[in-house]
Amino acid sequence: MEPHTVVTTTNLAEFFRGAVRSALADQRVAVKEPTEHYVVNMLTLFARAEHLYERTPDGTGLKPLALMLADALEATSTAARELALQRLGDVSLFMAGLFARGFARRLVDVDYHIAMGGRAYGALAHSHERDRRLAPAQVFGELAAKFQPLVDVLGEIGDAAYVYTQRDILRLYEIWLKTGSARANRLLRRLGIEAAPVAMRTH
Repeated sequence: MEPHTVVTTTNLAEFFRGAVRSALADQRVAVKEPTEHYVVNMLTLFARAEHLYERTPDGTGLKPLALMLADALEATSTAARELALQRLGDVSLFMAGLFARGFARRLVDVDYHIAMGGRAYGALAHSHERDRRLAPAQVFGELAAKFQPLVDVLGEIGDAAYVYTQRDILRLYEIWLKTGSARANRLLRRLGIEAAPVAMRTH
């Protein structure tokens, strides 16, 4: 997807399908068609704020990931547990992919979202496989195994019309150090920065 391009569309699912396929190719990430379809559906769903945010006693917002995990652990049925894990995985992927820049001012950073989301999808894959629901098990298994590359894919979609500032460059470097993101490394090189890890001190 070319930067600084205004896209007009009446069909969000078609827009995200094209954007995801383009970003998958650009990031050299290969996923099976059902996994691609899942990511497109998740993006289409969360494009509507009422599906992403929840009503809380403090107003509309996102529940912290730790509380989403608690919902899964405290669920009284398998269905409720799987729904909570799926919500945790989806929100983690969506936020880490599209809003990683904003985490710099928060206590919880992108690597936390990657860890929580990957584990949630992994637990879902195991649950579905145990109950012989092999098709969803394969999707959730691939989402778990390729969580970081898929964060990069969503990041490219979110960056399509973004102009980087000096602060953003520093943030990209921080993301690369924390997650090893290939996309962050490529963006830094495109911006004229050769990323190199900070040398460990020896005593």
